[in-house]
Amino acid sequence: MSYTFRAQIAKNRRASAFLCLFMALLLTAVGWAVGYLADPSFGVAGAVLFAVIGVVLWIYVQTSGHKAVLQISRARRATHEEDQILYNVGHEVAIAAGVPLPTLYVIEDSSPNAFATGLDPRDGIICVTTGLLEKLDRDELQGVVAHEMAHIRNNDIRLMTTLALTVGLIVLVRDLILRGWLRMGGRRGRRGEGNAVLLALAVALLVLAPIFAVLLHLAVSRQREFLADATAVQFTRYPDGLARALEKIASDPDELEAANKATEHMYIVSPFQKLHERSNLFSTHPPIRERIRRLRAMGIERRHESRTVPPVVQEDRSASIDDTP
Repeated sequence: MSYTFRAQIAKNRRASAFLCLFMALLLTAVGWAVGYLADPSFGVAGAVLFAVIGVVLWIYVQTSGHKAVLQISRARRATHEEDQILYNVGHEVAIAAGVPLPTLYVIEDSSPNAFATGLDPRDGIICVTTGLLEKLDRDELQGVVAHEMAHIRNNDIRLMTTLALTVGLIVLVRDLILRGWLRMGGRRGRRGEGNAVLLALAVALLVLAPIFAVLLHLAVSRQREFLADATAVQFTRYPDGLARALEKIASDPDELEAANKATEHMYIVSPFQKLHERSNLFSTHPPIRERIRRLRAMGIERRHESRTVPPVVQEDRSASIDDTP
């Protein structure tokens, strides 16, 4: 298996695309179930309606801001005077990423951590804790900032917000439709009794869809963390810096007071998941040790590639430099 950052980026993008497609199909299936329970002849119409709703949600997210989390986290705007190193690192990574410098914020908290928000690279926001600035060296800080910059450039915040709204919509529809249907005594539409098997399938979809939707949302979140790690290496060309940062953040004993379950998924490392703990289907982040292992493997692969450069190529490069007038 190749552990170059390019191979990891391609792999995680494919996985994310597949999971997002599955979520879209699940939303469409819920639409069919809603239409079928209303009237067996409305199944297809319900599927089309919910597909359109999915598109509307995407457009809504495209044009909406996402900065309320800064107020919840009690973050302050970073300044050149107090946070010069953060600004310097931010400028370096922004140039490597090819995006404007995000607006930088700082949370007064001794626990090292960071997150990104903003739905577009043009209004990106990176927020770090004072603990991160104090406890990480420059290479490690650069790795963390690159990871958050990757989320911004990859439009992860937009994607995850859309998926979260989709999950909320599925749960809301499930509750409304099943309650109304049960109050009617489970009666089917006026135009016919419909098929008993399809009826059972529609009810099962509405019952199980929220569970599948939550699992898909969390699976996409974990894949986007792997993708951001690999993209950060593309920016810095130094995977060991981010790997060391993840170790320090996950093993730090201080509790992040600004975090809660609603904002957990946004941080580079879950504030509630330590280095020794394993991830599961309901985790917002992949296992820390697995992330570190992949980053270390990328570092080994990169060092191997640099050692295998043919001497002839090196000679040709020096010759071309000497020939330059």
